[in-house]
Amino acid sequence: MKIAQYGTAIAVLHTIANGLHGLAHVEIPVALSLLQSSFVGIVIFLTPIIAAVLLWTQFYRIGSWLLLSSIAGSLLFGIYNHFIVISPDHVSQVSLAGWGLLFQVTAILILIVDGFGCGISVWALKTIQQPEEVL
Repeated sequence: MKIAQYGTAIAVLHTIANGLHGLAHVEIPVALSLLQSSFVGIVIFLTPIIAAVLLWTQFYRIGSWLLLSSIAGSLLFGIYNHFIVISPDHVSQVSLAGWGLLFQVTAILILIVDGFGCGISVWALKTIQQPEEVL
């Protein structure tokens, strides 16, 4: 039960932080390629929601794996696009004026939430692993 609660909380926080970041992307504007947009839509938004739902069912193991993979994918995507590669999506390329402040704050918030999300997902997977049988 705690796994489902913590996993759902992380999925909700992740969705809110990424939704606000996406709003800043639109308002600035900082465009994404078709491939990036597809990744964001499927991996960053849709998959954590599906994972959170599965955590409350008999498929909670699949939900835990989906949550870990999607949150880890989001974390790596954010680190690469916001802090490594110099592009219009890099935090150093976005002014703090107007929507830029929201862009930069949410880029950092996403790192924090996704870091916790990876930790919670790993904890969940360790907790639900069935012990191996000794022959």
